[in-house]
Amino acid sequence: MTAQPSGGVPRASGQTDRARAPAARGAAFAGVVLAISGVLGILQGSAAIAKNDPYTAVVNYAYGFNVTAWGWIHLLFGAALVVVGLCLLMGMSWAKGAGVLIAATTMALQFIFLPYYPVWALVAIALDVLVLWALLVYSNETVD
Repeated sequence: MTAQPSGGVPRASGQTDRARAPAARGAAFAGVVLAISGVLGILQGSAAIAKNDPYTAVVNYAYGFNVTAWGWIHLLFGAALVVVGLCLLMGMSWAKGAGVLIAATTMALQFIFLPYYPVWALVAIALDVLVLWALLVYSNETVD
């Protein structure tokens, strides 16, 4: 006899909703954090585009960019974070890989942005680490 989920679709024997729960919770956590981080990235980018004052002037930095350029980078990646986060919450199969890719990329971007706004960059890096953990730790769990 095979177990059936609430929708009535048969699954492999021995697999229960409880066994699938960690993967679903990990993806949901990652989706929420990505979406929130994306909204904050959009706000961060908008502030940099509108006015350079919130960010410190950095001289002789190896990864020096114009603050307005950083604003556009954060705005675009913020929008991507929101889209991938929402797609993770909707259960789209491609979103897990995209979430890992976008979280790793934004972590690198925040590291490069560190001298401009160090406290927020460290917080954003920590959020990206949590997202990567949530997506990669539960990658072996089965999610239908």
